[in-house]
Amino acid sequence: MRTIDESTGPEVPRGLPGRGTAVPDARAARAGVPTIPLPRVSASAAARTAPVARAAVPASASTGIADLLRGPVRPARVLMTAPAAVYLQVPTDHGTDIVGVLTSDAARLPLGCVLFRPSNGRPLVALPSGAPAEVGGGRIVVGDLAVSAAAWWDPRPRLPSPRPALLPEGVRQLRNALYGEGVPHSAFTLPGLPAGPGGPLAALRGAVRRADLDAALRTAARLIGLGPGLTPAGDDVMAGTMAGLVLLGHPAAERFAAGVYSLAAGRTTELSRALLRHAAAGRVSGEYAAVLHGLVGERPLSPAIASLLATGSTSGRAMALGMCTAIDLVERTTRR
Repeated sequence: MRTIDESTGPEVPRGLPGRGTAVPDARAARAGVPTIPLPRVSASAAARTAPVARAAVPASASTGIADLLRGPVRPARVLMTAPAAVYLQVPTDHGTDIVGVLTSDAARLPLGCVLFRPSNGRPLVALPSGAPAEVGGGRIVVGDLAVSAAAWWDPRPRLPSPRPALLPEGVRQLRNALYGEGVPHSAFTLPGLPAGPGGPLAALRGAVRRADLDAALRTAARLIGLGPGLTPAGDDVMAGTMAGLVLLGHPAAERFAAGVYSLAAGRTTELSRALLRHAAAGRVSGEYAAVLHGLVGERPLSPAIASLLATGSTSGRAMALGMCTAIDLVERTTRR
């Protein structure tokens, strides 16, 4: 123990091992000043009570979330945790936004910060849905995990020109992989979406045949929020269509994308709405971007198509359908 006036009194005499109390100052005792004992904090106890500085795990971050990562520290809420992804909802000045911490083998979403470790290394398993979280100041913190951006990647693919020419054989290969070779497009279905001539996919095909973007936008009102999961299949079709129109240079792409995004308010999940916002700006997943690069002859196309179609249970096929829809709309608009 030590006392309040220990700073002015004599030190504990040397040669008294095991003594923890200093000798009170005689002057303080004569003056009637109380000597209140204070606890002596050991070095080990101080180490236990000191705040622990988390060592940040390096990751590759999308420039689509750069403003959130570099901005002020904001509290966040865990939307969902899985072995390959954790999604956080972050309040902003304009509402809310979504940020994802993804493993290296997860879909490379435009709102993601991608770790350099796969999901079988279990880097995200110990993060419960109620874990405290925050985003900003250059980091994402979830529970005991802190992630910092050691590198950046651009989710908007850089194509050769604002209106790139696609390889006809590549477009044919994409359609055959999606629909099936020799199978009519009208037979294509997606789980969770109504099939048949009165369904929304049939209406979308009709709008494409007529190159009627307004009719396609009306179809979006039927597709947004349709289907199970955090990203319903109907949303993925529209996201693929929006991004394709923007990246392939359709003259009305901006108007169409703004119309679809406005329809999403209150109709779908927060994660899906955030992905629609990124799609409206031409920011897409790495798998979607790889197919576009293959269609302009910059990368191998076959493995890119296979990787996109294998994304999620329905998301990859729905995004590919949206891409084909955008290609058809651009071709028919250009032809007219």
